[in-house]
Amino acid sequence: MSSLSEQTVRTAIADHPDPETGRPIDSMGQIHKIEIDGDRATVTLGLSSHSAPIAEEVTAALESKITAAAPGSQIVFDVVDHPRPPARVGQIGLRVKSVIAVGSGKGGVGKSTVAASIALSLRRMGSKVGLMDADVYGPSIPHLLGLSGRPSITADKRIEPIRLGDMPVMSMGFLVEPDQAVIWRGPMLHGSINQFLSETDWGELDYLIIDMPPGTGDVALTLSQALPLAGAVVVCTPQAVALLDAVKAISMFRKVNIPLAGMVENMNGFVCPDCGKTYDIFGSGGARAKAEELNVPFLGGLPIDITLRIAGDEGRLAEVIESNETARAPLDAVSKALVRNLARSAAASPPKVSLPTL
Repeated sequence: MSSLSEQTVRTAIADHPDPETGRPIDSMGQIHKIEIDGDRATVTLGLSSHSAPIAEEVTAALESKITAAAPGSQIVFDVVDHPRPPARVGQIGLRVKSVIAVGSGKGGVGKSTVAASIALSLRRMGSKVGLMDADVYGPSIPHLLGLSGRPSITADKRIEPIRLGDMPVMSMGFLVEPDQAVIWRGPMLHGSINQFLSETDWGELDYLIIDMPPGTGDVALTLSQALPLAGAVVVCTPQAVALLDAVKAISMFRKVNIPLAGMVENMNGFVCPDCGKTYDIFGSGGARAKAEELNVPFLGGLPIDITLRIAGDEGRLAEVIESNETARAPLDAVSKALVRNLARSAAASPPKVSLPTL
């Protein structure tokens, strides 16, 4: 049995992978301070805002390692921000750590609502997030978030996105009238996506969430050529016809070498507000089974929630996710699972060179 000491604590957790980079946290200077008072240790740990959604999971894992080395110890963590600016990615020079595409094989499965909700959940949990609506033919993001206006051009000829608080949002819906159709061929679509990515003043982001158009069209290929994506999230509903199209979306992402970050089963049940009974209107568990069959991580299920549905229709999705703990709980779980899977990928293949710590 080891006695509790600063060295015992540091040795126990030194090699634990930083959830963002996959490198040992001690080598990244993230163990800021260890204070010992009898059988109590207070550890000041630095985590970047990219890792903020799973900070409690990280400290729980570290606590287990310390108490295994020094049984009977009481461990307290003080998590502080560990600034780490994003490097420029791709030829377009976007400053973002993880680009996540949210897609589906068909329309009508709630893909845009899921994309917006993941972005809002990650932001609420402490990450720096941008949201890009790449569904140029049917942009839904402005309506869901209650945003309007037309992006301006900055002094350095950059597009100033519309902002929801501190979250930059870009959508074709800001550039065309609500009743006007966008009728474009492939090259024009390709150009607009690249312009949104490269000419928008996104700032420095932990996550850029991209709401993809439904189906298996040009946008995925454009994105795969423009910049490296951390992963794609495939949204589907439980019934068989939706799963068939989800399989096509998974195949598309794999063909253009975009890794699968996970699968989400939307509308996977309805809890009656009067009696509390759950009704599987569209079935249940189909996405989980298909994810296991295709070796794709399953991020979780999202029930039909009347509160969120009304909020999206009224442009108050951000307000409800911020204030309604019951409504946001399944979305938080999905968002944490996404970050957790990215952390596992980083730990499995950490970078070979040191990353900046300032």
